[in-house]
Amino acid sequence: MTADTIIRTTDLRKSFAARGGPVEAVRGVSISVAAGETFGFLGPNGAGKTTTLRMLTTLLPIGAGSATVAGFDVARQPQQVRTRIGYVSQLGGADELATGRENLLLQGRLYGASKAEVAPRAQELAELLDLAEFADRRVSTYSGGQRRRLDIALGLVHAPAVLFLDEPTTGLDPQSRANLWDHIRALRGQGTTVFLTTHYLEEADALCDRLMIMDHGQIVADGTPRALKQEVSGDAILISLRPEEGGGERAAPVLRVEPYVRELTAEDGQLRLYVDDGGAALPQLIRLLDQAGIGIRSISMSEPTLDDVFLRQTGRSLRDDRAPGEVAGDGAARSHQMEGAR
Repeated sequence: MTADTIIRTTDLRKSFAARGGPVEAVRGVSISVAAGETFGFLGPNGAGKTTTLRMLTTLLPIGAGSATVAGFDVARQPQQVRTRIGYVSQLGGADELATGRENLLLQGRLYGASKAEVAPRAQELAELLDLAEFADRRVSTYSGGQRRRLDIALGLVHAPAVLFLDEPTTGLDPQSRANLWDHIRALRGQGTTVFLTTHYLEEADALCDRLMIMDHGQIVADGTPRALKQEVSGDAILISLRPEEGGGERAAPVLRVEPYVRELTAEDGQLRLYVDDGGAALPQLIRLLDQAGIGIRSISMSEPTLDDVFLRQTGRSLRDDRAPGEVAGDGAARSHQMEGAR
């Protein structure tokens, strides 16, 4: 591990027993995260993101391969790893009958700090994450966004080298999500290494310095959001066809032979194309479909997105995979905030 590498895994693997035989949830994941980086795992529910994260945080034993976090071997030195990381699960871990401040004080004491040491730290985090105004109210009165900010504060109370966030904004309304994004960005400004999992395209694009796209337990793409999108050259055009019999099958061969069409996929009456110059291509595409007698319901153009990257790598859209809960082998993390004193 180099001096600025804070997380490294080599050929990380994990399988779970199932009725039909072992299920490989994580299949040969190798990653390297630099200190101070905001690193993301992007992928659909069930891709293996949470399973990987739970191995890195010592909540699941490693099946095969190796991992080091903050300079310590996860399998052989779990206690040293736990004292140097913060972990925020999908379900959170705050005691609803206690106040936010009481939760923060307890969490700090569990990590070995005295009350005199943790009290100013709790106040600092309350102010940093906009919790000070209601820190002395019971958590049961908090909104969803306030609870998630408290969860993050609990993960930071012992000043960890790495903060792991598992789907940090799932279930939040757009305003609360945007607010939490601002707070996560502020953590990077303070030098905290943030490792987050998400299935929100916009979240990965907005927050991550670098990300890996995961599918079926494997890494299918790796790079900065900008570099990954640049791999999908040109403009993206989405054409929805009228519900005519065989419209997509008829349209695809008509358009695919055009020299300016780099890639084309057809599914469920929709065509997705990548072209060099969308502005020049649009009228030509419309004319060709009209000449072929194929009706168009709608047509739109955009620069490539991370969804286009995922589609190119897997053959399907990540937006189509949003569903509540994770499938077997990558279920929602059920552990509460980690107790470093264990």
